[in-house]
Amino acid sequence: MTAARRIVVKVGSSSLTTAAGGIDPQRMRELVDVLAAARERGAEVVLVSSGAIAAGLAPLGLTRRPRGLAAQQAAASVGQGLLVHRYTEELARHGLIAGQVLLTLDDVTRRSHYRNAHQTFAQLLELGVIPIVNENDTVATTEIRFGDNDRLAALVAHLVHADLLVLLSDVDGLYDGPPSRPGTRLIPDVRGAADLDHVVVGSVGAAGVGTGGMVTKVDAAAIATGSGIPVVLTSAERAGDALVGEPVGTLFHPTGKRRPTRLLWLRHATEAKGSVVLDAGAVRAVVERRASLLAAGVTGVQGDFSAGDPVDLVGPDGAVVARGLVNFDASEVPSLLGRSSKELKRELGAAYEREVIHRDDLVVL
Repeated sequence: MTAARRIVVKVGSSSLTTAAGGIDPQRMRELVDVLAAARERGAEVVLVSSGAIAAGLAPLGLTRRPRGLAAQQAAASVGQGLLVHRYTEELARHGLIAGQVLLTLDDVTRRSHYRNAHQTFAQLLELGVIPIVNENDTVATTEIRFGDNDRLAALVAHLVHADLLVLLSDVDGLYDGPPSRPGTRLIPDVRGAADLDHVVVGSVGAAGVGTGGMVTKVDAAAIATGSGIPVVLTSAERAGDALVGEPVGTLFHPTGKRRPTRLLWLRHATEAKGSVVLDAGAVRAVVERRASLLAAGVTGVQGDFSAGDPVDLVGPDGAVVARGLVNFDASEVPSLLGRSSKELKRELGAAYEREVIHRDDLVVL
C-alpha cells in the first residue's frame, strides 16, 4: 500500500455534493488536500470523479437525478464544467494542475483509441498533472456507456498500470449486510470470490444522485484485482488514512495478472445481446484450449444480435461458459450450423469462412 507509486482514486457523487445536489466545497477541499499529500509523498495520482450530473442539478432547478438520458446529458453538460473548475481551483492551492479527461467506452476497448488514451495519461503524469477523469456523459448513449464510474475506475487503473485503486464511498467499507442493520460486520479483507458468498449488497444510495452502489464497487474490485491491482474500499472521510496505508475499510487482494483491457470490458462491463449454443466438443475447445468458435460446433442461437455484439456461449446443459464478440448477425447463424469452414467458403463465399467468434474476442467465464 505505502509502496504504491501510481494510484487511481475514485470518488462518488454522494461524497462530493450537498443534499440539494450541488458541489460541497468543503468535501471537495478535503479530498484535494488528501490527493495533494499523496503527491507530496511522491505518488502519481489519477482521480476518477463522479459528480458532473449531480453538480448540474441545482443550477437547473432539479432536486434529483433525472431518469431520461437527454436530461442526464444536459445536467452533465452544465455540471462538468463546474466540477472541473472547482478541482482546478482547489489543486492550484497546492501548486498542482488539473487535466480533464473525458472517456467513452471506445477509448478502452478499441485498440487505436486505447493506445492514444494510454499515451495521453502517460504524458499528463510525466508533466505532473493530476488527471480528473469522468465518463463523457454528454455524448455517451445507453448502448455505449461504462454503466458507472466504479467500473470506469477499474478499467482506468488497468489502462494506466496503477499499483492501487481506492474506491471512496459514503460507506466506510464492505459489510456482510446493510450497514444500518444491527449485527452486520465490516469485512476487512477479501481474498477471493468465496469470501463474498455470504455478503448481501445493496443498490443505489438513498441520496439519489449517483448510479452505483455496493454492487458496482464489488464488481469494480473484481475487475481490478483480477488484473493484479489491489483495491481499498472505504469512505471519503477515511481517504487520507487509506492512502498512507492505515487498515481502514475493506482491502481486496489481487487475484490474477494483467490481461487485455478489452477482455476485462467484455467480461465485466457488457450485457450479452443473445447467446450461441455449443456442442460438447466446442465447449471443450473454447474453455480448455481457448480456441476460436467455429460454425461446426454451433447447434443454435437465441436472441436478436448483430455482428460485433457481445453474446454468451452456452453449453448443451444451458450453462454459460464464455462471452465473445460475434462475427455474424443472429439471422445468419442458422445457415452456418454444423458446417465446416471449407463448406461455407465454397457455398456462401470467403466471408463465411471466418470464425463465428475469434479466440482474441473470447473470454471464458
